[in-house]
Amino acid sequence: MTAVLVDSNVLLDVATEDPRWGEWSSSALAEVAHASALAINPIIYAEVSIRYDTIEELERVLPVGVFRREPLPYEAGFLAGKAFIGYRQRGGLRSTPLPDFYIGAHAAVAGFRLLTRDAPRYVTYFPGVELFAP
Repeated sequence: MTAVLVDSNVLLDVATEDPRWGEWSSSALAEVAHASALAINPIIYAEVSIRYDTIEELERVLPVGVFRREPLPYEAGFLAGKAFIGYRQRGGLRSTPLPDFYIGAHAAVAGFRLLTRDAPRYVTYFPGVELFAP
């Protein structure tokens, strides 16, 4: 069973019951979970953590039995850096790599599919990654 890396935007949409994206994210997460193992990495974990006061709350929302914890491979760090260079060459203004670069690179290096509602950046910088997106 191929794992699906779940982007933090999907998890936060569900947690906050986002009026625009909550329903789509919840349905997509359930659909993907039915057929695939769900995975997160330390960057996704960190982004979702901002919503919670304690690690215990976060662990209840992201239980280990549901969300595999995957380490971020060094190869993904390298690929994220290369994607960031492309971003800067296209006129991007950020001075450090964005979390999406690490998430997309992780999916690319590990052969994971990616569940996200923010497809444009991933399609541009990681065209080989299979996306589940609106």
